[in-house]
Amino acid sequence: MTSPLLEVQNIWAGYGSGDILQGVTLRIERGEIVATIGRNGVGKSTLMKTIIGILPVNRGDVYLKGETITGLGAEHRAWCGIGYVPQGREIFPELTVEENLLMGETINARKQRPRYDLVYEYFPVLQERRRQSAGTFSGGQQQMLAIGRALIGRPELLLLDEPSMGIQPNIIQEIGRALVKLNQEEGLTILLVEQNTGLIAQVAHRAYAMDKGRIVATLSQEKLADRNALVQYLAL
Repeated sequence: MTSPLLEVQNIWAGYGSGDILQGVTLRIERGEIVATIGRNGVGKSTLMKTIIGILPVNRGDVYLKGETITGLGAEHRAWCGIGYVPQGREIFPELTVEENLLMGETINARKQRPRYDLVYEYFPVLQERRRQSAGTFSGGQQQMLAIGRALIGRPELLLLDEPSMGIQPNIIQEIGRALVKLNQEEGLTILLVEQNTGLIAQVAHRAYAMDKGRIVATLSQEKLADRNALVQYLAL
């Protein structure tokens, strides 16, 4: 039996002496787009930080392609092929677009050629304005830049934390279309934290609902298309 691309087994993690995550288990198969949903404060961003290695696992294990990465730091997990776009984007505003993208070359260091062509194909505004200061970009353009920076290093798994936050609806749809195309044409696997019901329905194949640091439901793609059903999980 083929191992999932990502597997999280009964992890407990948090800040200081408190565990925000309390026994989370999930698996992401290659080629999936999976959303993690739930109201604010239930542990969604903590889960993403734990998967990428910013927060340590207190109990449990994280596996990538069947190999444990539990003891690896964030930089080593990036080298293994995980891209991460944090909540709030965290671009370098004083640098140009091109210089921001250059930072992405540190991801997945075993690959030989950075994918600037891929980034510019899916987000042409980044090529058009590559010499412009990133701090002059709109929120939506900055999100495209943050995603592009993560894609430069050719990750196998992309973690997106609240990609729609503070972005105009038309740009959210544009980013959604790009994510679907990246998944379909490049085989990119995506795990995203999201509360925008439209974006969830647009991109996700299925979703995990969280409450109080635990997975409480798994939702099919059909369920995600039912906005009324989805809202009840977002308001748990």
